[in-house]
Amino acid sequence: MNDGYVLIVDDDADIRNMVGIYLENEGLPYIKCEDAGKALEILDNHKIDLILLDIMMPGIDGMDACIQIREKSQIPIIFMSAKSQDIDKVQGLMVGADDYVVKPFNPIELIARVKAQLRRYKQYNENAVSKTMQYKELVLNGQTRQVWMKGEEIRLTPKEFSILELLMKNRGIVLTICQIYEQVWREEFAENDNTVLMHISNLREKIEGKGQEFQYIKTVWGAGYKI
Repeated sequence: MNDGYVLIVDDDADIRNMVGIYLENEGLPYIKCEDAGKALEILDNHKIDLILLDIMMPGIDGMDACIQIREKSQIPIIFMSAKSQDIDKVQGLMVGADDYVVKPFNPIELIARVKAQLRRYKQYNENAVSKTMQYKELVLNGQTRQVWMKGEEIRLTPKEFSILELLMKNRGIVLTICQIYEQVWREEFAENDNTVLMHISNLREKIEGKGQEFQYIKTVWGAGYKI
């Protein structure tokens, strides 16, 4: 189901061991640690697909750890806590957790929640990957509408992004100015309209800089443009 580990973070060794046994029975690899500080280190050095996170721990508590994790990752987080008030659950979800299980919990139910979150996370990642296109050092993500050139994000206007996405979807195919205009603006193209030319000029400048021989959006004289 997953390629990485489930990370169990709890200062109670009995809980870590018990959850580990149930994960192992389901064929889910896991890593155990007793505090959030070590958990943050593990995240930097291992592929983690889901975190089971206690709240009340020495040092960094689970809430603060969740906030720090959310600054750089969207992996599923399930809180395991003895704090059972509704306000505690609401707070846990508001800081970024995906689920909240109250101790003592039924381990079978916990594993069912883990597997459900892993399925959602896997589907999310597959959708994100399917929306990603790359040509040489140019990368476009159609889901997040982000573009990177040589690893650096490029800020595009909505129309610039749509033009680039259209060209990348039709890589190797020459698209006329009329085709580009009607598919991006979704209205009939008028002769002598320079709108597409201006947007492509701006797009080229953002991708490759001024005065460069264009390696990405190429002009096919008398026909149109292609990537």
